[in-house]
Amino acid sequence: MNIKSNKGYKGASLSVFKDFNVGVWSDVKITTTDGEFEGIILPRIETADDRHIVLKLVTGYNIGIEIGTIKTIEERGSKEAHYKIPEKEFPFDPVKPNVVLLGTGGTIASRLDYRTGAVIPAFSPGELYGAVPELADICNLKTHKLYGVFSENITPEHWLGTANAIKREVDKGADGIVIGHGTDTMHYTAAALSFMVKHTPVPIVMVGSQRSSDRPSSDAALNLINATWTAAYSDIAEVMVCMFGPTSDDYDLLHRGTRVRKMHSSYRSTFRTIGDTPIARVSNGKINLMKNDYKKRNPERTLELDTVFDDRVSIVYYYPNMKPDIIDSLVDNGYKGIIIAGTGLGHVNKPLYKSLQRATNSGVHIYMTVETLWGFVQMYVYDTGRDIMELGVVPGANMLPEVAYVKLGWVLGHTHDREKVAEMMLTPFAGEITERETIDGYLIMQGGLPEIEKFMKEIHV
Repeated sequence: MNIKSNKGYKGASLSVFKDFNVGVWSDVKITTTDGEFEGIILPRIETADDRHIVLKLVTGYNIGIEIGTIKTIEERGSKEAHYKIPEKEFPFDPVKPNVVLLGTGGTIASRLDYRTGAVIPAFSPGELYGAVPELADICNLKTHKLYGVFSENITPEHWLGTANAIKREVDKGADGIVIGHGTDTMHYTAAALSFMVKHTPVPIVMVGSQRSSDRPSSDAALNLINATWTAAYSDIAEVMVCMFGPTSDDYDLLHRGTRVRKMHSSYRSTFRTIGDTPIARVSNGKINLMKNDYKKRNPERTLELDTVFDDRVSIVYYYPNMKPDIIDSLVDNGYKGIIIAGTGLGHVNKPLYKSLQRATNSGVHIYMTVETLWGFVQMYVYDTGRDIMELGVVPGANMLPEVAYVKLGWVLGHTHDREKVAEMMLTPFAGEITERETIDGYLIMQGGLPEIEKFMKEIHV
């Protein structure tokens, strides 16, 4: 056959195509020294080597076959893949609640780019519906694509824009809001919206996926279904993150926007509530509450916006032998707020003291959190903590470092008066500071531990 396109293949691998008269999208059986493999030859990344052929197996997974191991290739047909999912209009049912899906980008709205091998933002919200038709059984779903970026490119400008979009849609009568977002910085955006969107009468549910929609192990569909159901029918009127609870396709957890953090680079169950328990779990159209102290849906309540943010704020994670110039550079470059994630109960080394004093004397607001993530800052216990407080560094209770960063930027958008900043920073607005950690608020998924087994039996249905 004539090779229609090499699509990334070159050199030795392209010679193999010519030898066996196959090409990209050929449905083949490849016999190698390691056994037989059946599937579709996929395009290659343009920058990849010329020693492998990529095959999509019948299971849906991709493998690379080293050309030196190939004995024969038998072509049985051609099946070119089309990754564009057609957009579909959402059917309307006057009985069902009205939910708005706001798209910002991320893996839940993405596909594989075979030119670069990267996952790129590509699916519009309408395409998501085309991929997950079950959404039509839940509600009337309107979509609006706000942005099309990966979450590492999200900025405070996007937070403000998303908050304004939420306000517009709620004022128009939306019964719930779903926000599609990349997972890497979803917890930052969840915290920002928790402070900027006040008195929401309806659920605001952030959702993403760890694995792109064209992978058989994708969590996109289940997360989106559960998030949409939560927005449509849940009584929880807060900013939440809805993502996998266990690693299996079993249920999602609803995490409060100011207590949640991404804790694993690749697990589908990456999001965890830190220092507390999730609000609820959701599965098969049912919500099982795990907490009762949440704000309830109330259509009579009017959503208010508080969309301010001073981006001259930074997080500094302390490490042994940290040099004073780290702090000095922030002051010299005009930063007005610093969140420190300190060791233990909230400590840094003595060489930083002079720079911390200079910073606070210059009007920089510095708050201490703990890099352990779990636990409270306790700077009264040791002389180190007391000395640091004397420099003007303020303990940040049990706020997560990322949440404290977002909150300080939000607070400094209101005022730079030191006393007022401290009052706002240490006043819980959205559950970011808790009175104490719950007895099951420190559970890490380590198999075999009796407390984990007990916990899983209690919450698993």
